[in-house]
Amino acid sequence: MFFSKMKSTLVEPEQALRGRGRSVLADPTYHEIFGIPVQQVPEGSEVVYLALGCFWGAEKLYWNAPGVTNTAAGYQGGYTPNPSYEEVCSARTGHTEIVKVSYDPKKTSLEDLLKIFFENHDPTQGMRQGNDVGTQYRSAIYTTTPEQQATAERVRDEYQVQFTRSGYGRITSELEPAPDFFYAEDYHQQYLDKNPNGYCPVHATGVTCN
Repeated sequence: MFFSKMKSTLVEPEQALRGRGRSVLADPTYHEIFGIPVQQVPEGSEVVYLALGCFWGAEKLYWNAPGVTNTAAGYQGGYTPNPSYEEVCSARTGHTEIVKVSYDPKKTSLEDLLKIFFENHDPTQGMRQGNDVGTQYRSAIYTTTPEQQATAERVRDEYQVQFTRSGYGRITSELEPAPDFFYAEDYHQQYLDKNPNGYCPVHATGVTCN
């Protein structure tokens, strides 16, 4: 996570690394908190993908959130299939660090999950979060249904009003239908449960939206 001099310009598709044909994570790999495979989407759950800087802290935010049924750390938004962490950090895959969030819509809402998203990082920073600089730290919301997309656009616009009032610039979070998601390596999954004193910077701005 300490790559302060990483490139902040997205790689061109033709210059991206080739990647590999299989995941860098064994299937199944069991979740340290939920006790089910991280690859599993529990029955009745919906999925949204959220990137808010380092995925270690972001995943912890969501496994602790009411109504969330599973989480996984991974890579998304780039060109290289099944990348490794080192490849993503090279800025030659185009991916951002992201959390796959499965949630029960009967127990929580996408609005609740997006409140966590917008209030726990600075979505106006572009290719960085604080001292974490690079394309892999960019903010993103990747949706899996048209309804999620519409909700996310509405919530983003509501938060933009609040960020503007607080002196911040334009929200730079990517917001689009989910591209291919690739699981991160085992040691990244539930990292802060395995390493309670691990790296976990706070990038919250204090901006809220009721």
